Amino acid sequence: MAGKTPFWKSKTLEQMTPEEWESLCDGCGRCCLHKLIYEDEAPGTVCFTNVSCRLLDTESCQCTKYPTRKKYVPDCVTLTPEVVSEVNWLPPSCAYRRLSEGKGLAWWHPLVSGDAETVHSAGISVRGRAVSERRAGPLDHHIVEWPGKMPRPAKPKET
Repeated sequence: MAGKTPFWKSKTLEQMTPEEWESLCDGCGRCCLHKLIYEDEAPGTVCFTNVSCRLLDTESCQCTKYPTRKKYVPDCVTLTPEVVSEVNWLPPSCAYRRLSEGKGLAWWHPLVSGDAETVHSAGISVRGRAVSERRAGPLDHHIVEWPGKMPRPAKPKET
């Protein structure tokens, strides 16, 4: 298979199989952080918080009930190519957003690095920075900017 173009470079989001689509998630957990959208101030303005959905394991950055999450969190958004192009709250580091904007996957993405831990070791994920909604209290006390900004991770030192 040497020389074969990776699917994310040769297919559009709409052309991907369900397995390919799911593998685009880098496991950062940023999309599972609560957001506040203030329609009365600046319409559509998104304020990010460091408060995670109660189903997010903040250590692994994985949903603990992913296949049945809508049963527990009915307003959980299922990402589709249409949703990706319509929402304004996906983080700029998100593979779905990057590909929809014509950008490639970042070096820390597991499909590029070959290691699911690079998203964490590069400081992209919510690991160590998120608090569960079960302990957080009012969301407006947890407004932060980092989930909505492109991180500046340093590549790991070569060994």
